[in-house]
Amino acid sequence: MVVLCGGESAERDVSLASGRAVAGALLERGHEVVLVDPAAEPPVLAGPLRPGDVVDGTQVGKEPPSLAGRARARERVHAALTGGPVLELLRGADLVFLALHGGWGEDGHVQALLETAGVRFTGADGAACAAAWHKGRAQAVLGAAGLPVPERVLWRPGAEETPPDVRRLVEAGPVVAKPVADGSSVAVHRVDSLPLLERVAAEAHASGGELMVEPFLPGREFTVAVLGDEALPVVEIELTTPLFDYTAKYQPGAVNEVCPARVPDEFAARLREFALRAHRALGFGAGTYSRTDFRCDASGEPMCLEVNALPGLTSGSLLPCAAAGAGWTYPELIQRLVDLATR
Repeated sequence: MVVLCGGESAERDVSLASGRAVAGALLERGHEVVLVDPAAEPPVLAGPLRPGDVVDGTQVGKEPPSLAGRARARERVHAALTGGPVLELLRGADLVFLALHGGWGEDGHVQALLETAGVRFTGADGAACAAAWHKGRAQAVLGAAGLPVPERVLWRPGAEETPPDVRRLVEAGPVVAKPVADGSSVAVHRVDSLPLLERVAAEAHASGGELMVEPFLPGREFTVAVLGDEALPVVEIELTTPLFDYTAKYQPGAVNEVCPARVPDEFAARLREFALRAHRALGFGAGTYSRTDFRCDASGEPMCLEVNALPGLTSGSLLPCAAAGAGWTYPELIQRLVDLATR
């Protein structure tokens, strides 16, 4: 089996940590493994590895890596997945386990290339990944399916003035401004004034990105993973900061993740049903998995924030936390993801 990790996105470090953890779990379950980073030179990080071999882990830094070399990294990813020895390695594998997060690894690009090459892989197909990746379009789909979503305004900052709808949201109270297509809470900001929003917008404009602005929800935060047709126990994310940002996600002790969440059974059942509906509304099939994030408003009502097509698989990630709440070990979770893709 080939584990594909790393890649060209701001979540590269998270993906490398996920890939090494997945490789170790697969070895424990008796699989032979090759660990590949299509953006690296050379791309084969380790392998062939056999049961009993050890995979060194890696730590995720406090800040996402610089994207200064992203264009060149994308060229390497495209070249690796469209020809040459890496593609032949992928074609010869029983299965490719996708431990990529963000960028081309989660927006459908990599999935489309693998589909074109006839390579079987874990997780959702390219169409479902693309549907989930753009937060604005995904929330529109979820809202049309009857799921609760917050109000949102999409904005591509430029020379023009701040749009009236954005100004209205900021003047009504704190807002969250974040890239419309990114993961791991990279560049997510809580904004309570127009001058601060203008600084955030200037950063987004410099990177050519589009922002999504939505009201800041002051309530509790939850996430629910779905594997196939099963919603796992609800995880509550107990924050010590206003936002579950990149630093909070990947630094030990920054947050407390509680699973099963200490909530009434009826509330947990609602969240799990919402997650299943979100999974299906965006085109995730029975052989795939996802994780839907929720935050509650001031009255305690949960809102769907986004659906993650390739959620993190580091030892401290939320999907493994949910699996532990269901009574599964980490290697059992990884084997279940393999089984979903091969059944």
